[in-house]
Parts: sequence; structure tokens; C-alpha cells
Amino acid sequence: MSHVAVTGAHGFVGRELVRALQTRGHDVTAIVRHSANAGAINGVREFVMGSAGVSSWPIDLKPETVIHLAARVHVMNESAPDSLGAFRAANVAGALQVAEAAYRAGARRLVFVSSIKALAEADHGRPLREDDLPSPQDSYGVSKLEAERALIHFGKETGFEVVIVRPPLVYGPEVRANFLHLMKALARGIPLPLGAIAARRSLVYNGNLADALVLCATDPRAAGECFHITDGTDLTVSELAKALGHHLRSNVWLAPVPAKWLWAAGKLTGRSQQVERLIGNLRVDSSRIRDVLQWQPPFSVDEGLVVTAEWFRSVYRG
Repeated sequence: MSHVAVTGAHGFVGRELVRALQTRGHDVTAIVRHSANAGAINGVREFVMGSAGVSSWPIDLKPETVIHLAARVHVMNESAPDSLGAFRAANVAGALQVAEAAYRAGARRLVFVSSIKALAEADHGRPLREDDLPSPQDSYGVSKLEAERALIHFGKETGFEVVIVRPPLVYGPEVRANFLHLMKALARGIPLPLGAIAARRSLVYNGNLADALVLCATDPRAAGECFHITDGTDLTVSELAKALGHHLRSNVWLAPVPAKWLWAAGKLTGRSQQVERLIGNLRVDSSRIRDVLQWQPPFSVDEGLVVTAEWFRSVYRG
């Protein structure tokens, strides 16, 4: 088994990834900005970067592979005066610094967790493939695409192996943002205007994503590849709401509001992006990792939703 370092190891995906690596017998180092203290995982060495960043990389930290999860994530209400500059500093320059430090330490591979937003916000009639022409629509997506390209260039110059992974929306226990808001609304029995929405959007359960990342970190066939990772089943927004409501043991009322009405309301209220995520298709083709690495998601989408709903009910009982 190998030694794998994980940046962002205390995050939503990072914690699941560390557990998956440990389960498979890998030695894990968590590269973080702040110590987890009570939240640390047994058997995991912790390298706290602090304000010095990866320039303080310890001389004895010599992983074979680094999985880079840490990032400035997409936010709905951006407050930075230079949004793109802030994303570039964290996601492009930050990723390159990690790659350079890992390479100097003797690592052979970096797995970069990008985002489907580096490619597009909608599928335009067919599931998105890895070789489609990129057209990111916001600063987060632009920064992720630029990071991908910078890392690929670094890999070609040095021989350092780079693997790009683009997940769509990730869900699972401890999920936040819009997915959590949806569960809260469903648990309270709040009527939602989703009954007429037929758009399908790809998702990935964090247990499936973690499993795929372990394979990308360790399989020789993954070197130099770009992979999309999904659960393999694309639900409509209304199907997702109904399934979650069932697992939350809630009465679900989805009003059949036409999509064009929601679009008009979004334009009037300045929430066009949020509405587009409800009524627009974003299907992702994840056949490449299945073909190249023979990967299959260990959990079905329904199994992922069950675990997520059980976590929600244990935490948000009121």
C-alpha cells in the first residue's frame, strides 16, 4: 500500500476520502490549514500549513501521491471585490504550489479535484464528456479550468503524473448549501414549485467520489487522464425531491409550476442562476472512468440518498 497526502482533508469530501484510503490500508497524511483537534482521524498524520502554506512542507513528508481537494469554493453571494483574482490565487496558484511541493518531495502523482463547472453549467442536449470544449460561466469555473491547464502543463514539463477529476454536485452526510436547504424545506413540508420540472442533473454521492479518487490515486492507468465521476443515474429535480422526501419520512408537495414561470421569476428577483440550476439539464457522461479503470460506483443513488437522509434526521430532529 502507498502513502497518500490529502489537502482539504477536513472538508466534506476530504473526511470521506481519508476514511476510504484508510480502509484500503493506505498511509494517509492530512494537509490542512488548521488542526482538527478533537475532529482528527485516528492513524492520520496531520501537517498544518498555517499562513506559510505549502512552502513550509516538512522535509520528511514524502507521499507517493497527493490528492488536492482544498479550494476556494463556489459561493452564491460573492463578497470579494476582485472575485476572479481571489479564485485564481486560491485555485490556480494554490494548486500549482501544491504540485511543485509534491514534485520536490518525490511524489509521482497529483490527483486534482476540479469541477464540472470548469466545463459548463448546462449540457445542451447530451451528457457532457471530458473532451467537450470548455465554457465555464463564473469565476469559480474559470479558475478550475485554468488550474487544470496549468497542472497539465507542469506535468508535461516535469514528467509529474497529473489526474483531473470533475465531479458534479456532491452530496452525502454533512452536505451543505443548496442540497441541505432542499432537505430542510422537504422535512418541514414546505410546498415547492418543482412538480413540473423535468430537467435531469447528474449527482455524485461522496462515498462514490471517494472510492473513485482512491482508484485515481493508485491505478497506473489513470496517469494523465481526465475523468467525470457520477452515480450513473440522473434524476429529475422532482424525482430527487420525492426520493429525499420519502427517505426523510416527510409529506412532499411539489406544485406543478411551469419552468418558464420560474425562469421569469428568477429574472425579476435577480436569481436567474439559482433558477437555472433547477430547470436546466446538467447531465454528465462518466463512462470514461468505467472504460479506462473499470470503475463502478459502489453505491446506487438511492443508497446514497438513504444515508444522507439518515444523517439529516439524526442531526436536524427539530
